[in-house]
This record gives sequence, structure tokens and C-alpha cells, in this order.
Amino acid sequence: MKKLAVALFVFALFSLTAFSYINPFRAPGSNKQLEIVTIDSDNYDVASVRLFERGFIKSLIAFDIARSLQNKQGKIQPGGYYLSKNMDAWTVLNKISGKPDLKWVTVLEGMRKEQIGENLKETFNWDDGELDKWNNTYTAMKFDYIEGVYFPDTYLIPVKDSGLKIANRMINNFNEKMVPLFPQFEKKDILWTSGIKLASIVQREAADSRDMPLIAGILWNRLLVGQKLQVDATIQYAKGKTDGVWWSVVTASDIQNIDSLYNTYKHSGLPPHPISNPGIDAIKSVLNPQETDCLYYLHDHKSQIHCAKTYEEHLENIKKFLN
Repeated sequence: MKKLAVALFVFALFSLTAFSYINPFRAPGSNKQLEIVTIDSDNYDVASVRLFERGFIKSLIAFDIARSLQNKQGKIQPGGYYLSKNMDAWTVLNKISGKPDLKWVTVLEGMRKEQIGENLKETFNWDDGELDKWNNTYTAMKFDYIEGVYFPDTYLIPVKDSGLKIANRMINNFNEKMVPLFPQFEKKDILWTSGIKLASIVQREAADSRDMPLIAGILWNRLLVGQKLQVDATIQYAKGKTDGVWWSVVTASDIQNIDSLYNTYKHSGLPPHPISNPGIDAIKSVLNPQETDCLYYLHDHKSQIHCAKTYEEHLENIKKFLN
């Protein structure tokens, strides 16, 4: 009996040791270093495949069992999570079932910084005070960085980052994208700040990227002959948010009554700062505008662009394509 008891004890000990070694719920490794794991879907099945491929769980089946036992059957929040390979399946599951450590923020081409701020406020639950700091402090520390340098892109941002750190992240991205373009501006004797101002207008005026070189060429022509830019987008920027809407339709009254250096119907040359944050296509169009004799343009109801050399031709285009 004693021999049998010893044998059973040894077998049990061996079985426990073996199970602890091959246990599909245990941590896949011993490395405690935290890594960022990005999860793009709110679906647990998609996320578990991602975790398995990155080596953060040992078994898809075991992870699915853990989910069932923990009743984790809803949706998860897409974003970035700090995980290490010394976490077991239960810890990983609880981690991705909570709030992400990093969240996605998308800056669209042509957004003004206040729109970006509203996006950040919603994403990171900022209060009004933090939004005000974004608009008037974090993005106003350098004269040339007030607008136009918060580069359109998709960012994965740590939730603990301050607004100032986020602003600098976007500026750094802008500077990286501009590295090959700065010398081109210098070669063509164009201040990069002037180039971004014009690009920000092109971005807002174009129906799509195909229009940008022509619009850039027309606006350059106006500047070179001393004609006012006379673009609605700068009036829209001066108007700000109207009835809860950014970039509202410009009226004749707006053109006549808005007293602002951004009113390019009244003031010659470029506005004091960019009016939006342009994408790379708009910036390149300013560097490489389409050669044209046109000084005027409009978009018809199908967003097709039509240009004219003279104001009389432009009036004819208005009758033909808009009336």
C-alpha cells in the first residue's frame, strides 16, 4: 500500500508539473518588458488571433475558454494595450477587456486645429479647460506653429499624454513629412510658412486632389499680379463655428461685413496664418502648380472645376455651370 501511495503521489506530482509546463492558460514566456499591442477591431475573435500571432497567448482555444468562463462576450475598445509575455491568459483577457492604454485619433486633411481639439476632447474626455488650452496655449507657443502644422494622419496616442505632448507629436510628424520638401521650398525661393498658408487654402478650396495643382496655379497667378485671393475658405475660417457648424456657407454679407485679415476679398496677399492643416498633396501642389493663364475658377454641381482667364469669362462660367 505504501508503494502504491508513493507511486500515486509521484504520478500526481509529475502530472501537476507537466500540466503547469504545458498549461495553455499560462504565460507564454518570462519576459516582463511591456510592448504595445494594437487592436483594430472591437471583436474578441479578431483580437485573440492578433494576440496569438504576436505570441501573447499560448492557445486560441484556451483563450476562448477563458472568455467563456469570464463571460467576456461583448465588444472591446480598439486601441493600443501594454502587454508583456509573462502575463497569463487571464491577465491578458482582463487587460484587453478594460480601457486601452493608447487610443486612435484621426486628423483629416483640411481640419482646423479647433476641430482637432474637439476630436481629442471626445477621445480623451477632456474638460472645457483642457480644450481651451489646446486652442489657445499648446498650439500658440510659436508664431509659425499656430495652424497648419498639425499634420493629417492617424495617431495612436497614450491616454496619459498631455495636450502639449500631443501637439508636439503632430508637429514632429509634420516636420518629418516636410524633410524632403523644405529644400524644394528654399530652391524656389518660397518661405515654407508661405507655402503652408497657400496649401491650407488649396486644401479647403479643392474638390479633390486632382484639382489642387490647377487651383494652386491660379492662386499663384493672383498673388504674382497683385490681385486679391478672394477665396471663400478664408472667410469661412474667419467666421469660425456658426450655429454649431465649421466651414459654413459664405454669404455676400459675410464678405462685406467680416472685418478680419483673413477676409481675402478685402485684404491683399496671404492671410496671417494657414487656415487649415493641409495634406501632402496640397503642399506638393503649391511647389508644383499647374501652368495656367487662368485667374478664376469655380466648381459646378458635380464638383467639376472650370477656370477662366478673365472676369468676363468667369461670369459666363457662372451662368453656364451654376445657374
